[in-house]
Amino acid sequence: MKKRPERITRIGLVANTEKLESRPLLAEAARLLAEQGIEVMADSATLRMSGLRLPRHRNTAALAQAAQLLLVFGGDGTILRVAREIAGSPTPLLGIHVGRLGFLAGVTAAELPTAIDQIVAGDYRIESRALMSAQRKPLRRAPTLRALNDFVFTRGHVSRMIELEVAVDGEELTRYRCDGLIVCSATGSTAYSLAAGGAIVSPSARDFTITPLCPLTLSNRSIIVDLDSTVVVRVVTGKLKTHLTADGQVAVDLRVGDEVTIRRAPEEIRLLRLGGSSFFRTLRQKLHWSGSHA
Repeated sequence: MKKRPERITRIGLVANTEKLESRPLLAEAARLLAEQGIEVMADSATLRMSGLRLPRHRNTAALAQAAQLLLVFGGDGTILRVAREIAGSPTPLLGIHVGRLGFLAGVTAAELPTAIDQIVAGDYRIESRALMSAQRKPLRRAPTLRALNDFVFTRGHVSRMIELEVAVDGEELTRYRCDGLIVCSATGSTAYSLAAGGAIVSPSARDFTITPLCPLTLSNRSIIVDLDSTVVVRVVTGKLKTHLTADGQVAVDLRVGDEVTIRRAPEEIRLLRLGGSSFFRTLRQKLHWSGSHA
């Protein structure tokens, strides 16, 4: 007999404070949850933006410690930010879509009342997703970066190719001459890597995908390696600026000779998925595949 999930009685609200259009949705969520007898709380930034009067927590990390579930209002970018801020927390996230095309936000504004009913009824499952870490050598005061989707190496403003040497588990892979390079998790396969021609990977898969951006050698294609692999990217280009970004949000500048070691992070992030939802159904809907019936 399938075990019923623990009843959720404390839910935190987190919003992209630049999306003022989410204010009515936040108010509706707070009202619907309170009607179900659920304690509702939020972080300080969300309360300032929304004008709601709820128990306040100074940031998302503190909110995650107090709540059993975080409802994140925004697009995938907001979910990625929150995921890094609460890395390792057992508190799951559920994204409420307020933005453009995305694969992480599982609920639209119109579906919010039904989603809350499903949460109250225990009609959901929790998925664990791997986080990635990146460490630059030499350190130069740069902290270890975390990413849920991807790490991306890109050139500066000059329209010339950069050169990057890549090794996997100590063995040379190749030297790329390219516009950039993406190292993504299975979760991130539907983000920048997808736009660059990388494979779509089920989020339950245990792997990294290495995808070059506009490589000079046409035979260079995406490479899929085990999630427990260690990927080292060395900057060969000396005359051009090279940048490293985590989830498209946190950036550091790299110099010639810098090595960036990418591996699975010790922390994970947990996502709540409602009953009836699936990765493949999301693909059919988001990508408008021909022949799809859902």
